[in-house]
Amino acid sequence: MKLCFASVDRGVCPMRIGMRTFVAAALSALLALTGCSSAQEPASEQQLDPANPVQIEVWTYYAGHQQQAFEDLVAEFNATKGKEAGVSVTHASQGGVNDLAAAVTASAEELVGSAPMPDIFLTYSDTAFVIDGMGKVADLDPYFTAEEKGAFIDSFLAEGDFAGDGGLKVLPISKATETIQINMTDWETFARETGSSLEEFETIEGITALAQRYYEWTDAQTPEADDGKPFFGRDSIANYLLTGSKQLGHEIFAVKDGVCTPDIDKNTMRALWDNYYVPFVNGYFSAEGRYRSDAIKTGDLICYIGSSSSVVYFPAEVTVDDQTSYPIEFGALEAPRFAGGVSCAPQQGAGFAVAKSDERTELACVEFLKWLTEKEQNTSFSIEAGYIPVTKEACTYENIEAVASETGNTHDNYLVNLEATLETVSDGVYANAPFEGGVEARVVLEKSMADKAAADRDQVVAAIESGESRRDAVARFDTDENFEAWLESFTADLTAAIGA
Repeated sequence: MKLCFASVDRGVCPMRIGMRTFVAAALSALLALTGCSSAQEPASEQQLDPANPVQIEVWTYYAGHQQQAFEDLVAEFNATKGKEAGVSVTHASQGGVNDLAAAVTASAEELVGSAPMPDIFLTYSDTAFVIDGMGKVADLDPYFTAEEKGAFIDSFLAEGDFAGDGGLKVLPISKATETIQINMTDWETFARETGSSLEEFETIEGITALAQRYYEWTDAQTPEADDGKPFFGRDSIANYLLTGSKQLGHEIFAVKDGVCTPDIDKNTMRALWDNYYVPFVNGYFSAEGRYRSDAIKTGDLICYIGSSSSVVYFPAEVTVDDQTSYPIEFGALEAPRFAGGVSCAPQQGAGFAVAKSDERTELACVEFLKWLTEKEQNTSFSIEAGYIPVTKEACTYENIEAVASETGNTHDNYLVNLEATLETVSDGVYANAPFEGGVEARVVLEKSMADKAAADRDQVVAAIESGESRRDAVARFDTDENFEAWLESFTADLTAAIGA
């Protein structure tokens, strides 16, 4: 595990260590779970005519800086490649992710008051799968040669192959994963005084042990008992359950032909429970604030696992109170795994789907998307959005760093986190296949264990405040019976969401 870090005062990364050549090679060697070896030629482009340009509309959920970056690219395309080919693009942001999904779904269903479907829309696979089920998503595979498809990182492209037959319903544009994000300033004090090591972050069990040690270390610094501080948090519990289970050999969302049959293994779920619920009710982990970076800012956490695209929100200082604050260094490590488990981190980031239409309109859409995923455009946009590019040629440390350095306005944390991101991707990323009920099922994963851990922690805190020891208070919850009752409830809720 290789650390990158940067001082907020210097704004540089003094340790860009790691096997960058290996990372680039590993990314290039990623194999898709489904084949992308079709040898067909792309559909003809003869229907496009510069004298009679095709007008296409794109919907996204981009806002702020991302929206401006995307609209700059649209303007560049219209003035160059689009003008030459006979394609003119307009863009409309529909608000947030959920707003866009709702708007596109309403359009596909032709609900009263909904706008006509856009020609291209930004989407996650679950939403695209639903709309594809209505017969309204174009298969882009005929428009790409085998060589063109081979330019993409295989697992990124495979996410858009819903049926596993080589189809392409969602084209990747920019991607992310999860990384460990650390307040290095306070970590170094703790590590020095306890002999803790960054190598312990390599495994999920190691993080649990670190968190307990940190709680006990902070507890010992005050005369009061059982007032230690939490060490670690997670932005997404659904990601933890999905990837952690897969690391241990079981795919919770096991999908075949669009149908999910949950693979819920008791021993695997116990390992997940023991490394989230148990440390949480003990006070070693926490989930304060909307995102865990909020607790970093107040000094209530040392580290967390979050999206690699979220590093721009990692605070530059800790604010203890109105009178006390201090600067901190940001550090990043690749995502951990269970001891003995396979490497597996979440594959994140939406892609573009094209509404099924006539061939001329689909050709125009593909013309824009191919241009958008070319090395130069895709690298610059991905950096601006906080993501990584989607082709093997573009998604290398050297290329991304060079482009970021040229622009001069890349957030410092992006480059600090970049090597950890690329190493995580090269070790193995995962996105479950979409299925009916997938959105509802993910909500169960996100809330079931997390909500129970938070509610039971509240009871433990109340017991401590009334004079009971933490050990005794936790003992009532850290039982086989409590785990089995939760697992039964979780299984029932998940089965109901899936409709199995």
